Amino acid sequence: MKNNEKNRGAEWAALVNGTTKVCGILADPVEHSMSPMLQNLYGNSTGTDMVYVPFRVKEEELEAAVRGAFALNIRGLNVTVPHKQSVMRFLDGIDETAKAVGAVNTLVRTEGGYKGYNTDVPGLLRAVREAGIEIRGRNCILIGAGGAAKAAAYLLAGEGAEHIYLLNRSMDRAASLADWINGQSGGRELVTALPVSEWRSIPDGRYLAIQSTSVGMYPNTDSAPIEDREFYRLIDEAVDIIYTPAETKFMRLVREAGGRAVNGLNMLIYQGVISYELWYPGQRVNRETLALARRLIEERLAGGRAGEPACEETVQNSRKGGNERNSLPSPILLIGFMGAGKTSVGKILAERTGLPFLDTDQEIEKRAGMTIPEIFETKGEEGFRAVETETLRALIEESEESPSPAVFSTGGGLPMREENRELLRQLGFCVYLKTSAGEVLCRLKGDTTRPLLRGDNVRERAEGLLKEREPFYEAASDCIVLTDQKTPEEIAEEIESKIREL
Repeated sequence: MKNNEKNRGAEWAALVNGTTKVCGILADPVEHSMSPMLQNLYGNSTGTDMVYVPFRVKEEELEAAVRGAFALNIRGLNVTVPHKQSVMRFLDGIDETAKAVGAVNTLVRTEGGYKGYNTDVPGLLRAVREAGIEIRGRNCILIGAGGAAKAAAYLLAGEGAEHIYLLNRSMDRAASLADWINGQSGGRELVTALPVSEWRSIPDGRYLAIQSTSVGMYPNTDSAPIEDREFYRLIDEAVDIIYTPAETKFMRLVREAGGRAVNGLNMLIYQGVISYELWYPGQRVNRETLALARRLIEERLAGGRAGEPACEETVQNSRKGGNERNSLPSPILLIGFMGAGKTSVGKILAERTGLPFLDTDQEIEKRAGMTIPEIFETKGEEGFRAVETETLRALIEESEESPSPAVFSTGGGLPMREENRELLRQLGFCVYLKTSAGEVLCRLKGDTTRPLLRGDNVRERAEGLLKEREPFYEAASDCIVLTDQKTPEEIAEEIESKIREL
């Protein structure tokens, strides 16, 4: 072995020893997180004897993971999707900011357990200050009402904003967030909630705007939360929490209207730096290291290995390896009658695109804590439909906080409610798998688990129900694919081709 190889080996061997402190990140998935790269950079730059590693933890194993980490003397942890709320149940204490916004992303070891912090709020504050943006006394526009918007609203209120106009697609969620902030402000009417379509109700002026949704994030870079160029004349300064692409359409429209706009890259960096400083009090990451962190992130993004809103650390998009085949609109939702092939086609489409496959019925069971037959038995069909709607709302909320591209198979009756059809359109791109009654009966021959297929007049009942549902499937869909006499592989290929043509 050559001397330089020996020296290099000795250097690597000395990186971890008996005194090395361990930190990490809990997430699912975690493979594409940039936190290990950044946190180990901060440790190296400050001369801290530490190592930071990723931990993939399933939701049902979260409590055991937190307690096990404490038993193993792990100094601190970051927490991200899907654990930022559920982890709060297993902590020894929660910081006031984290308690207020209802989410934790950093755990710091104490004598009795871990204390939870939220560094998204102070991370955004540092990013705003870095950009030279003042909040106190400003009239503001906040776009979105998810978790990132909650952190932004809390920051704006705490830093003395004069008034906040909150715009969101769902008025219910906007009103709920506005009520919460107004309550935090002692009942003062600090926030006015409006649906996005009513942005013209905002008085003329020059506003500070924060864009907190995932609209415009790669690969859907041709979108902005509000397309009307007239809206952007209201904006003097803007922060878009998205950082990929570096300039979103929202930012471009702000600049074209004469305003100033920055992206969310600094927010991503600072929320991680604040975590590091919580674990190692007295340590400060210098400007040269922050500049290197930005460059490393930009290189990772250019390599197609990352892309998410700044308030989340786990990469959850369809750009695995930068493969162009994954840049389809997503989530992709498959709707249609039973036997249309939603599950089998969905799994194949997920494999072809590199996206995870999810079933809304399984999501409903997971969130309800009981099987669908049990839900029907205890709550009836109306009760089940209510749970179905709430599940869609929850999925939309999660997608606004941090996009989770996936292929979804949906229940056959889900698009029947007008509210659900609207929620489906908000959640993703809907593909109606159109199937004839004869094809359904052929495919499901011998299946005794479906009530519709039992008894007499099965064909007549199938034809009647399909005829009743078909207009609702069509109303909810962005595109229709005929499935009769086609294999699941052929249907999946056709869906992919149709989406690319649109």
